[in-house]
Amino acid sequence: QVQLVESGGGLVQAGGSLRLSCAASGRTFNRYNMGWFRQTPGKEREFVAAISRSGGTTYYADSVKGRFTISRDNAKNTAYLQMNSLKPEDTAVYYCGGSSGFDVTISVHLYNYWGQGTQVTVSS
Repeated sequence: QVQLVESGGGLVQAGGSLRLSCAASGRTFNRYNMGWFRQTPGKEREFVAAISRSGGTTYYADSVKGRFTISRDNAKNTAYLQMNSLKPEDTAVYYCGGSSGFDVTISVHLYNYWGQGTQVTVSS
């Protein structure tokens, strides 16, 4: 099993930047493909970005492509989401997830482990 803890959320003005971190417990972090998702009240959790075990493959939602960058440091058991040019519509609770499946996936249903979430609020 792996436990995930997100940090780095906060309040930022439109056009600003934030970097989210997802720290994983244990020594098996590199066994998991990692993803970032976000959720607003009354809506389903939506895919933002995903990265493979080695970091060699990444996927992004169209809404964040070119603005967000997902990365990971397996030596530090941490995944990151660098968010630039933030927009008010990026406001949400952001969750990191770990998937033990063979392939990196954008499907929320294929993630086995989740953090508690971190709030990101972008003011206009």
